[in-house]
Amino acid sequence: FEKLCSISLSHINVYACLVCGKYFQGRGLKSHAYIHSVQLSHHVFLNLHTLKFYCLPDNYEIIDSSLEDITYVLKPTFTAQHIAHLDKQAKLSRAYDGTTYLPGIVGLNNIKANDYANAVLQALSNVPPLRNYFLEEENYRRIQRPPGDIMFLLVQRFGELMRKLWNPRNFKAHVSPHEMLQAVVLCSKKNFQITKQGDGVEFLSWFLNALHAALGGTKRKKKSELGKVLGGLSGAAVPPLSPRCPPSH
Repeated sequence: FEKLCSISLSHINVYACLVCGKYFQGRGLKSHAYIHSVQLSHHVFLNLHTLKFYCLPDNYEIIDSSLEDITYVLKPTFTAQHIAHLDKQAKLSRAYDGTTYLPGIVGLNNIKANDYANAVLQALSNVPPLRNYFLEEENYRRIQRPPGDIMFLLVQRFGELMRKLWNPRNFKAHVSPHEMLQAVVLCSKKNFQITKQGDGVEFLSWFLNALHAALGGTKRKKKSELGKVLGGLSGAAVPPLSPRCPPSH
């Protein structure tokens, strides 16, 4: 889910309780995480930004290699060598509940009425050049956007979702698209929502063009990586898709 404190709704200095999975802000005396640890005797917390583990209320860092699986699931990383061999391997991975899955071919949670968006995101995650670009965060980490521009959030969240879908060390054989969809709601100004059914074709058209612009592409001259992959021979901007034809009478 979104990395927000479940009490203050702040996204600053958020810790995940590794006992119940809830998010709390801060770990100092009288902070939400501190109070939670005392009241419910839940003692191990993960800082969702620094990926460091702490024991509360004693407030000391836990350093244990057995916890690396948790940080990897939270933030999977891929090397160029790993990415190059993704389509050559058919090895099944095993989730913690014993089920097996093929990385990249896993489910997206249906939160309420977001199946139309899930279908589009799943399809795009299996376009190899697009997938490979987003799996390696370094490809777009340094793209400069104007101050206050929120559209780059789509790029960041899509990259995060892509890495979670292709993660060979997932705890479960499905992934939550919640953070990705929250970015969609925000950046589309609620034209596309989680709680209201939408049109998959319209969402695909908007999403591709929004990603293209956020990656620095323009309608005519400047290419983006998305334009190179999906823009045809010219490599120009991603052409808007035609709206669904109205039913004939």
